[in-house]
Amino acid sequence: MEPIIKPQELVSLLQKEALILIDARSGPTARDKYKTEHLQGAQFVDLESDLATPPANAAEGGRHPLPDVTAFAGLLGRLGIKPNSHVVVYDDMSGANAAARFWWMLRALGHEQVQVLDGGYEAAKEAGVPTSSQTEQPTPQPPYPQQGWQLPTTTVEEVEKAAQNPDNLVIDVRAAARFRGETEPIDLVAGHIPGAVNVPFTSNLDSKGFYLPQQELRTKYTEALGNRKAEDVMVHCGSGVTACHTLLAMDYAGMEMPKLYVGSWSEWSRSGRKVATGEK
Repeated sequence: MEPIIKPQELVSLLQKEALILIDARSGPTARDKYKTEHLQGAQFVDLESDLATPPANAAEGGRHPLPDVTAFAGLLGRLGIKPNSHVVVYDDMSGANAAARFWWMLRALGHEQVQVLDGGYEAAKEAGVPTSSQTEQPTPQPPYPQQGWQLPTTTVEEVEKAAQNPDNLVIDVRAAARFRGETEPIDLVAGHIPGAVNVPFTSNLDSKGFYLPQQELRTKYTEALGNRKAEDVMVHCGSGVTACHTLLAMDYAGMEMPKLYVGSWSEWSRSGRKVATGEK
């Protein structure tokens, strides 16, 4: 199953099979937006409380550390998600925010039938996917069977070593201005991890906010990685959320997924480690 589903494909599928739709819009007004209008049948997940654990100290784990895997398995059960469920998740940022994070987390439990909606919420509406303001009632299931997070992650200590090793590659997917240290709207320090390279997640998208064709993405990331294996590549963003957008792009391109640095810049910039500015 492709990790991306086009809006028109979703329209057709909804007429044929029972899908589990997940609304992963985030931000302070996301829940209110959901209550006002969401794709019919979709259930809401909260980035801050469902897809992350509120950090006791962002210098140790960043702003959005992964939740306890048992708690996440329980959430999936309450959402009605079983190992054979076909799940489609969307947000309103072209899948770049919590939709990609939810996709990665579900894949990290071994779930294969999960897709991110290309173009996000507005694209679905334009394609004719029905909307609703009703309270959705899932069919609860037992906690999702899990054996821990199965996709590769990495630590700040490993990233520090890898960034100075030419055999490894640390990819920072934040906007170029944040990477160069010209602005920092969220974290405490501007700049980037010394030795990291900048491949903004927005470069995965076309001008309309849809994912680039698979072959184009494959060419782009094959060039970026050079001869390195996925196990030698680490991807990060500000707090381990939009980095999943790039992991999704690489999976969509038919490539093996690199390691996710969950703590990302929010952890590194608070840890007292060196900070670089400029292009390199």
